[in-house]
Amino acid sequence: VQLVESGGGMVQPGGSLRLSCAASGFTFSSYAMSWVRQAPGKGPEWVSCINTGGISTYYADSVKGRFTLSRDNAKNTLYLQMNSQKPEDTALYYCLRVSPACGHRAYDYRGQGTQVTVSS
Repeated sequence: VQLVESGGGMVQPGGSLRLSCAASGFTFSSYAMSWVRQAPGKGPEWVSCINTGGISTYYADSVKGRFTLSRDNAKNTLYLQMNSQKPEDTALYYCLRVSPACGHRAYDYRGQGTQVTVSS
């Protein structure tokens, strides 16, 4: 199993970034997927989760209305569109393979992370 995140970087407040997570080594369409973030000196914060078919998505209150999670099962890729970004979105963002399902907020594999910095 391999999860490779990309798309992080520095953005000004109010700006946008799109994170991608390329998955390999397993049947991507059979697993719910999630993003978690961790800011310096803080614990992990669950951000969002999407079910296997991409129909159902779940968001933390802190990002609801600003972030959109999607997946392309044909490309084995997970996306996180982040709009109207705030300085408090600054964190290392991790892609997770969820097990067993979104509601459990548990995972069995995690990527190496991509850094997002929101600053003027």
